[in-house]
Amino acid sequence: MELMARMGKTKKYARFAVVGALAGMVLFLVGLMGILIYAKVQGPPPLAVPQSTLIYGEDGSVIGETNTGEKRYWVGLEEISPALIEATISIEDKSFYQHYGFDLKRMAGAVLADVKAMSKVQGASTISQQYARNLFLSHDKTWKRKISEALYTIRIEMNYSKKDILEGYLNTIYYGHGAYGVQAASQYYFGKDANQLTVSEAAMLAGIPKAPSYYSPVTHIENSKKRQELILQSMTEDGILSKEQAAVSKAAPIRITGEHAHQKAETAPYFQDVVKSILRSDLGIEERTIEMGGLKVYTTLNPDHQKAAEKVVKEQIPDKSDIQLGFVSMNPKNGYVTALVGGRNYEESPFNRAVQAIRQPGSTIKPLLYYSALKQGFTPSTTMKSEMTSFTFDDGKKYSPHNYNNKYANGDITLAQAIALSDNVYAVKTHLFIGQDTLTKTAKENFGLTTKVKKYPSSALGTSGARVIDMVNAYSIFANGGYKVKPVFITKVEDWSGNVIYEQKSKKEQVLDPDLTYVMTHMLTGIFDPKLNDYSTVTGIQIRKDATRPYAGKSGTTNTDNWMIGYSPQLTAGVWTGYDKGKEVSLVDDKYYAKKIWVHFMEEALKDEPVKNFKPTKGVVGVAVNPHNGLLATEDCPVQRFTYFVKGTEPTEYCHEHLGEKESPKEKAPEKEKKSWYDKVKDWIF
Repeated sequence: MELMARMGKTKKYARFAVVGALAGMVLFLVGLMGILIYAKVQGPPPLAVPQSTLIYGEDGSVIGETNTGEKRYWVGLEEISPALIEATISIEDKSFYQHYGFDLKRMAGAVLADVKAMSKVQGASTISQQYARNLFLSHDKTWKRKISEALYTIRIEMNYSKKDILEGYLNTIYYGHGAYGVQAASQYYFGKDANQLTVSEAAMLAGIPKAPSYYSPVTHIENSKKRQELILQSMTEDGILSKEQAAVSKAAPIRITGEHAHQKAETAPYFQDVVKSILRSDLGIEERTIEMGGLKVYTTLNPDHQKAAEKVVKEQIPDKSDIQLGFVSMNPKNGYVTALVGGRNYEESPFNRAVQAIRQPGSTIKPLLYYSALKQGFTPSTTMKSEMTSFTFDDGKKYSPHNYNNKYANGDITLAQAIALSDNVYAVKTHLFIGQDTLTKTAKENFGLTTKVKKYPSSALGTSGARVIDMVNAYSIFANGGYKVKPVFITKVEDWSGNVIYEQKSKKEQVLDPDLTYVMTHMLTGIFDPKLNDYSTVTGIQIRKDATRPYAGKSGTTNTDNWMIGYSPQLTAGVWTGYDKGKEVSLVDDKYYAKKIWVHFMEEALKDEPVKNFKPTKGVVGVAVNPHNGLLATEDCPVQRFTYFVKGTEPTEYCHEHLGEKESPKEKAPEKEKKSWYDKVKDWIF
């Protein structure tokens, strides 16, 4: 009886055990199902992490980056050396492709070790778990963190492929010395991209994340080599390498650089400031995204042009001088800004004088005025008197413009001469004749100036302030044949995953008459031509000897500002020099800085480019004229200049000032010639 009672109790306990086990299993399955449902409801966790934003020049080189001391550059799995991928899996998570986020065998071993030591001493984290920790959690060794990590791991495994997880892990793991991810680490330790790593380098790099400060080959090369040997052995055991291959890789010499790829954004800091401002204000990108959003910003900066500009500025302006400058160069065909200098020293003064400062452009405004005059019937041969003149207006006010050094022809000069010699009286007369509102309208609507040209008589001499970037853009419209352009700094922006979030697009729009534009361009070549000398010398004479190819341009001078803007068919550039607080520029040499910087930059920037001439349009005709009176030249004229006119506006009268006794009938001027409406009005006014 007693035996039977004992057997009954045993069966009872067995039933309780089975029921308990079944209940526990049900609870486990219910809990597991609940966790999976929770993970599914929560959906995929975002995988974006802080990354350095890189700024590229037009040649694809990195000119700058933004970061907070952490170097992070995301690269696709296909851009990572296969050897590094295999080495990482071999040492970190051999069953990565078989498990669903957790390696139960490793976990059991780790639990036993922890229980034995009565503390958390051994880890068994898979790549998926480590990725979850890198993205969302701290690295403290607590059970609470482990539970949260497990939930994130499940969400990651349920919603992302193994490829996505592995790529994310390799781009977020910390390798020491501020390098996060394989790309930053490869560049720091070996001076190369992640796809260029050898097996030897890959094995060494894969060993660092376990303890970056202990296994860094920069500070502890012996520790790093031992870890490398362990990984090569593991790869051999996994069948990835043969023993011979492992031995060769172990013995292979490794060059450690220990230097980040982009130490400091030193290239074109003023240009980079403009780029960041455009990202914020024009593209609406938040500051945090700009700084650590992993953007790839492709710009128009030509590093060679930028180096040339900075070099020339340093050579031409003495270190002891307090004079500042603003400089911009631009591709006239598309408005791409190829170089920009906003001051002498960015560290001392980040104020950007190329895009922010508004200064009097002086005579550089005159080409805009004279283009308007060409539209109203002026030609390169149109003459007006250059003499000391006082203008009296309806309100009784008087205005008396002065030429440089108070030099006047005291007689007629042509428009071509007025440009080359920068005659102020001619400019003011033209301004008043065509209407003071004409320049105001033309500057804004045709040439895109963002500052207003005021309706004053003196505006013809550049007394209304303008920005360097705007003036260079205006001259680019002349250089490209009259097509509308605007300054372009950014061509494309990609987010951290390579999606294009902005791409610059432009359409061709003719805003200037192409024939008049060419006539204007040809007249602007006259500032370098001594044939146009008269009562004064052409304004480009000081730099003529340094110019080895055709250029068109105009200088400008006020008491406080000196400018030079000009172009070739391939490139436009402009320079302003002066003092920040408007102090008068008194020394003669200081007044030539803008011209010298301009010509030396153009020569340096174009030295490898073919020499191109300005190509005449179909609607113009070139004739030889006497440049001092604008009439058709004869063989007796001591000076001739080939000059272009819109067809039908070229002079028909021959110069008779230098005819010999034997005149050719075809060269003899007609006895009477009907005056044009313009000449009649001009004679009546002036």
